[in-house]
Amino acid sequence: MALWSGRFEEGADEFTQRFGASLPVDKKMYAEDVAGSVAHSAMLAARGVISQEDAAAIAAGLGQIKAEIEAGEFPFDVNNEDIHMSIESELTARIGDAGKRLHTGRSRNDQVATDTRLFMKRRAGELMAANLQLREALVAKAQENFDVILPGYTHLQHAQPVLLSHHLLAYTWMLARDFERLAAARKAADANPLGSAALAGTTYPLDRFATTSALGFDHPIPNSLDAVSDRDFLLDLIYACSVSCIHLSRLCEELILWSSSEFGFVTMSDKFSTGSSIMPQKKNSDFAELIRGKSGRVVGELMALLMTLKSLPLAYNKDLQEDKEGAMDAADTLEDCYLCAAGMIATMTVNSDAMMAQAKRGYMAATDVADYLAKKGLPFREAHAVVGHLVLLCDKRGCGLEDLTLQDFQAECPLFEADIVHCLDLPSIVAARTTYGATGHEAVKTQMQEVLAQMEQDRSAL
Repeated sequence: MALWSGRFEEGADEFTQRFGASLPVDKKMYAEDVAGSVAHSAMLAARGVISQEDAAAIAAGLGQIKAEIEAGEFPFDVNNEDIHMSIESELTARIGDAGKRLHTGRSRNDQVATDTRLFMKRRAGELMAANLQLREALVAKAQENFDVILPGYTHLQHAQPVLLSHHLLAYTWMLARDFERLAAARKAADANPLGSAALAGTTYPLDRFATTSALGFDHPIPNSLDAVSDRDFLLDLIYACSVSCIHLSRLCEELILWSSSEFGFVTMSDKFSTGSSIMPQKKNSDFAELIRGKSGRVVGELMALLMTLKSLPLAYNKDLQEDKEGAMDAADTLEDCYLCAAGMIATMTVNSDAMMAQAKRGYMAATDVADYLAKKGLPFREAHAVVGHLVLLCDKRGCGLEDLTLQDFQAECPLFEADIVHCLDLPSIVAARTTYGATGHEAVKTQMQEVLAQMEQDRSAL
């Protein structure tokens, strides 16, 4: 019979017992459950609620149970619906009445909230570490290919040339913001609900500040109703995971395009590619596609929890049993995606010649030619029209702006002089962008130093 079966005359139906069980999901929180129980029993003993002998027996028994779980030797009983009851019932079987006193002044409501917060606080920190690992891979690839030029795009059309290092660093800034969101989720989880009991607190003289310190929480939650019903910290975590997955999806979409025959900008490592069962020539960027696909799953888990929490009255409701699986999966999925993306970036080959060849197409010097005229006093809108006419001329001739003669330029506008050639050279075009945050070599060097400084600061936050 269940630990709560005193007022029941019959046991649970086999199906409803299975339907209501959360053990397959929440047994991942065994370490947190043990830590919470050890802290609670030590506090009870310090307050004279239970004896020191009972607290010592509880701590020893829980330590043994934790070791057995980690060794794969713990006898999980399917009749226990969750990790809390599994551990407590086995503890009681081993140490007797001392185990029965463990739950004094505590409810499964504040117990599960404590376990979940401890677990998600830890997982958020692990995600932050994986986030940094991917940023390190991006920075290393950017440094390795610092001077490589590729076409920058808007609307997936050639726009202006940029440094590949600048392009890759754009993703490090996205990931830096993701790191901040993960850190905020970790902070949101860093509050202690233990001692709130079912919803109203307890008559026992508990010291919630003592368990807060013992468990490494920042502070105890000041309202017992809020403590057992709040799952905002899980929303924060899944939201952070969702946004980061969207960023990874964008990165992977580019890798998929870049590794195609049409682009040929990069060659993915065999370790991060697959073949076809029917077409021998195929080399598919399947893992980039998987990361792109998994983003939908994580976003779906955010929507699921939002709907679960919608309209729930205070305080605890069984609906909240559905809070953990999605959050755990979102964290696991994002961590795997981080590690996979880092591996892809670190092992891919950059085909700089293919990037430069494409950068020379699409009239990407057009803006600089217009700026040339504007700097000579022609209103930019008029300069824009002049260059538009030159591009049309190139279209008709099937050539590039760099193929036009000085006479061709001057036929459109007499302000053109021989030095216009400097506006047609791609390395010069890139290097000329010296403003803060731009793609010019000096600006990117400055940006690189800021990226490295931000990463060092974030490492210290771990």
